Amino acid sequence: MTDKKVSYSISELASEFDVTTRSIRFYEDQGLLQPIRRGQTRVYSRQDRVRMKLILRGKRLGFSLAEIRELFSLWDETLTGSEKQLNLLLEIIHQKRSELEQQLKDITMIQLELDNAETRCSNALAELNTQKQQAR
Repeated sequence: MTDKKVSYSISELASEFDVTTRSIRFYEDQGLLQPIRRGQTRVYSRQDRVRMKLILRGKRLGFSLAEIRELFSLWDETLTGSEKQLNLLLEIIHQKRSELEQQLKDITMIQLELDNAETRCSNALAELNTQKQQAR
């Protein structure tokens, strides 16, 4: 079922995306969302809702807010996106993939170091226990 609603309050968006209203106001301060104002009330459009979804997805994928903002600005230049935007997105994806691969290598190395330290500690403890028993 698609949402046919035209506008959303800050609390509706916060509830839907399980974020705080403070987070939404922060994204607005960063220029990522642009609600209209009716008095003191912020009114968010369908486009703001889609952007909120994209911001959260981008964050989950490791995109910085600056990268998300740059993609939004490129998207805003055309109605359907552009080759420039798609190339930038591919570049960011390749960079994130490379960073993740390096992190995986680092994690594997740390796990090996922890395994070695654990083995050394266990062996040293076993040796101490053996010495204690022999001293009796």
